[in-house]
Amino acid sequence: MSLEVIYPADRLTLREVGLRDGLQLAKSLPSPEAKRAWLKAEADAGVRHYEVGSFLPAARFPQFADIPQMIEASEALNLHSAGLTLNERGAETAIATAIREMACVVSATEEHSEANMRRSRAAAVELVGKVAALRDAEAPGKLVNAGIAMAFGCSISGNVNPTEVIRLAEACLEAGADIVGLADTVGYAGPTAVGQLCAYMEKLCAGRPFIIHLHDTRGMGIANTAAALDNGARVVDASLGGLGGCPFAPGATGNVVFEDVVYLAESMGFRTGIDLEALKPARAIAEEAMPGEEFHGALHRAGPPKNANWQAMA
Repeated sequence: MSLEVIYPADRLTLREVGLRDGLQLAKSLPSPEAKRAWLKAEADAGVRHYEVGSFLPAARFPQFADIPQMIEASEALNLHSAGLTLNERGAETAIATAIREMACVVSATEEHSEANMRRSRAAAVELVGKVAALRDAEAPGKLVNAGIAMAFGCSISGNVNPTEVIRLAEACLEAGADIVGLADTVGYAGPTAVGQLCAYMEKLCAGRPFIIHLHDTRGMGIANTAAALDNGARVVDASLGGLGGCPFAPGATGNVVFEDVVYLAESMGFRTGIDLEALKPARAIAEEAMPGEEFHGALHRAGPPKNANWQAMA
């Protein structure tokens, strides 16, 4: 399908990344059966877009060894699935599956690029081009997503120049990426920085949607999400219960909480099609399957207000 069908520019899309990003640093891992039950429960609540895993070696990342089964489960539910393709081998594996979106990473700093991918930023952009070319040749229906990690500051090298982030985003689009994202990988940003960089991205993308991927490391996740929405972001990543983190980014902790983002979006006038009450069974499944993990969320603590009556789309 085309980018416009998957990520319409005139509406908000929320992407559940807990089944990928949320499991990267987890101490207790859910079983494959629990992951599929989690997926089904969130789908029943109206969530349609997911990162379902990574195409990484199962020996090093056993939590993603079942990605073929997760893709199959996503297809059975007619969900949009994305998987991380961090290298050429991962892309070649992904292209042969029914995954609908292949996610690449380009770091905003050389130091994080080497730590995360063992390649330079230029080589990472080159990889985006290789993945796009492979897609064009063998699976033209798939999307290619390029996320700019450490876009708001790097825990290895410090400050990041916004001009450099936009340059990398433009290079990824020129290399063949369908959609580009900005990631606050270690939660350094505040609303002003997020708003300004999203405004730059909106100009660069010229009507094409872009993704914002925020972490709540310093409690700024919801404020930053609001700033992103106010400045053109229409695809937002979040994780059930705020799970997540990057193993190659010192200080990285969980994503912005999915349930809280739903409430924020609806309170700002963005229709999500997601039933807040129906998200509770999904969270219960994840919490039972991951007893050693800390789950977060203001909405979970306080509950939705009585006037929160939106429901999942049919």
